[in-house]
Amino acid sequence: MSLTFHWFLPTNGDSRHVVGGGHGTPATASGRDRPPTVAYLSQIARAAEDLGFVGALTPTGAWCEDAWLTTAMVSQHTQRLKFLVAFRPGFVSPTLAAQMAATFQRQSGGRLLLNVVTGGESHEQRAYGDFLDKDARYRRTGEFLRIVRELWEGKTVDLAGEHLRVEDAKLARVPDPVPQVYFGGSSPIAGEVAAKYIDVYLTWGEPPAQVAKKIAWIRGLAAKEGRTPRFGVRLHVITRDTSEQAWAEADRLLAGFDPETVRSVQAGLTRSESEGQRRMLALHGGSRDALEIHPNLWAGIGLVRGGAGTALVGSHDEVAERIKEYAALGIEEFVLSGYPHLEEAYWFGEGVLPRLAAQGLWRHPAGKQEVASAQVPFAG
Repeated sequence: MSLTFHWFLPTNGDSRHVVGGGHGTPATASGRDRPPTVAYLSQIARAAEDLGFVGALTPTGAWCEDAWLTTAMVSQHTQRLKFLVAFRPGFVSPTLAAQMAATFQRQSGGRLLLNVVTGGESHEQRAYGDFLDKDARYRRTGEFLRIVRELWEGKTVDLAGEHLRVEDAKLARVPDPVPQVYFGGSSPIAGEVAAKYIDVYLTWGEPPAQVAKKIAWIRGLAAKEGRTPRFGVRLHVITRDTSEQAWAEADRLLAGFDPETVRSVQAGLTRSESEGQRRMLALHGGSRDALEIHPNLWAGIGLVRGGAGTALVGSHDEVAERIKEYAALGIEEFVLSGYPHLEEAYWFGEGVLPRLAAQGLWRHPAGKQEVASAQVPFAG
């Protein structure tokens, strides 16, 4: 078995400090340090591709650039890297979304993955003209995925659902291959949708015991539908040659968190209707104390950033061991990021991936015998 690793394209801006915001809160000022230009994002994408990452996640929301347009442009500067495009079903018709995905597959050479984001913040959804409540949004997501999947199968679709209606819908050309669908959600209704329609269930980086419960929950629901999804985890990472160096970097990032920014972001995130966000907030409680919530699992990122708020912190060997711990639970895919995203891709790609390869847990998707050892212009 070879574990799959994805990186992250910071379409909300990048920095040597944490770029906070998300989940209904604006990006922090640090996001202006390295603007998310196509040139810079392509530099990150090429590094990730060379190092052996399979794909790159892009976020969605008012705080960042549009994921579809940005990845379409960046794809022209890469050859193999796939793009895990986050999108919200309520913002586009299912037939158009199915057509867009098919076009992306043809024009990129089959490099599209889809991360379905139902949306946990009603105030942000309303800004886009979506006035459904959370449970209704998930029911709509289910209808949306049913339509899209049937269109991708080449079927003509007629559906008069609770929220969506299409008549005589059909694609002139179906995508080849059909994009894999990624999805996350911790509420009961999210589990129902995941069980019926998704290929990969994503969880944020909670402690292993909590992740194990989520996996068992989704597996049980999916089994009733006759389905067997894969599982992935979304984490940040700070890996260095020694544990001391890694924790020193975490301390440096923490020291850069302005107290007023922490207070403002936390106040914004408490409005979130997302069960996953609530679980992230509970890991740190808004406090800078006791942020190592499991060996090498640090909750500091969540003080200023919505969504994924934990990081693996430690030496390359320690981070590899934590990855093995999650893999033992059934996690096959790891969606990672770090600040800045260019440099941290190399720290992980040159430090951790060779250790996993030596243990038979990873191989370069391009068949390279060794992880690339290109140098980047920064002092390590």
